[in-house]
Amino acid sequence: MKYLFPFQSKICTRQRKEMMQQEPRLVWLTGLSGSGKTTLALRLEHYLFHRGFKVFLLDGDNVRHGLNQDLGFTAADRKENLRRVAEVAKLMLEAGMVVLCAFISPYEEERELVKQIVGPDRFTQIYVNASLEVCEQRDVKGLYQKARQGIIPNFTGISAPYEAPLAPDVEVCTGEESVEESLLKIIDVVEPLVSLPEKASALLNN
Repeated sequence: MKYLFPFQSKICTRQRKEMMQQEPRLVWLTGLSGSGKTTLALRLEHYLFHRGFKVFLLDGDNVRHGLNQDLGFTAADRKENLRRVAEVAKLMLEAGMVVLCAFISPYEEERELVKQIVGPDRFTQIYVNASLEVCEQRDVKGLYQKARQGIIPNFTGISAPYEAPLAPDVEVCTGEESVEESLLKIIDVVEPLVSLPEKASALLNN
């Protein structure tokens, strides 16, 4: 049986915002492997959670072990990986959540696709900027070395390109800043965006 009309909840967006006491938003962290995306996302999740926000982090580890375990690392599979993540994030936004995503997401076109899926007004992009040299120095798993040896094909930064965001909402330079400095820059932008207007006003006056 085919439904003639899209599913319509009897709970509206305003009601969910009031119940959750927050503005749903997707915060998307992009950058090279080893740039510090997941570290910052975990710290941001911890901070927002303890500030009373209903927040959840999606990254390559918790997505590829379940939802996307059937996908590889070809260009087509990587694009499908991000499309699925965006669709999951959209559902979580509809539920009223704050969603954090930490993915290399190397292409501007794919990041734009994510933005359009969830809605430009609910999307904040964080560029976690670190040089290739810095990322290789941090590479405890030896992924860059394997990529240079040809063991890992299509590795972003070595045998596949990374397109830096053209106009990120926040850019942090983790090769030059401490984790705390980068985190504070992100919090200064994100927290007011996920706060209801009255809460945001209180934050600005503190």
